Amino acid sequence: MRLNQVFMLIVASAGIVGMGVASCQPQRAFDTEATAPAQTSPAQTSPAQTSQPASQPQAVDRDVPYVPTPESVVAEMLRVANVSQNDVIYDLGSGDGRIVITAAQEYGARGMGVDIDPALVQQANDRARQAGVSDRVQFVQQDLFETDISEATVVTLYLLPDVNLRLRPKLLEELRPGTRIVSHSFDMGDWEPEQVTQVDGRTIYYWVVPEEIPASLRS
Repeated sequence: MRLNQVFMLIVASAGIVGMGVASCQPQRAFDTEATAPAQTSPAQTSPAQTSQPASQPQAVDRDVPYVPTPESVVAEMLRVANVSQNDVIYDLGSGDGRIVITAAQEYGARGMGVDIDPALVQQANDRARQAGVSDRVQFVQQDLFETDISEATVVTLYLLPDVNLRLRPKLLEELRPGTRIVSHSFDMGDWEPEQVTQVDGRTIYYWVVPEEIPASLRS
């Protein structure tokens, strides 16, 4: 073999060995930079990363804690009020909607439920659709003290004594004479009920809005 050919073979072999060594070198700096998650400062965090999901119920301030009315009490309240298909029933603090929905199912009444909690309002409207009465009842998120109740012929309540007293002037001012009011568990101070009944250890109070309202009841 000629001398120049031997020299070329030695150069080529050295190049191949050098390429192999280079390919086996750890590339830590490159790999870390390419694969490490980007560091984000609090100021760079988007609202979507920090905010609560929109589907989560928001906290609400309630005057009255939500406690469902037993079905037996619902039935007795509607019976005492003599609910019929001609009635429009308003449930103030309607919770899951059971009173208004039962009135529509059992008596063919129309009605509205009012509650401050949007999650309960959604639940009540869902229950109404499942019961097939959403064409006759609806549930809205409102402050019951700001709700127009003048259309009601029956009003149902499961509030607290102080809330009943605060609500009493509104009931007497906005409701027409002859409108029936039924309260689970709590009365309205010195406004004497026309009937008091018991069911399963629970008390139900019943009033009818009079033609002439004594001044003492307006405040």
